[in-house]
Amino acid sequence: MGVPLWFAVLVVAVLGIQLARPPWWLVGLLLLGGYLVANSVLAPAVATLLD
Repeated sequence: MGVPLWFAVLVVAVLGIQLARPPWWLVGLLLLGGYLVANSVLAPAVATLLD
């Protein structure tokens, strides 16, 4: 049974927010930072680190 990646990430994010209760500004900052890194020249370097 294959689970789509977006669904797994969504479940982990919701559980993390419910269990850890980080401030909303930190959640927004991490989302914005991830979006900006994914669309920058650093994306290939991050991809090689995650492989």
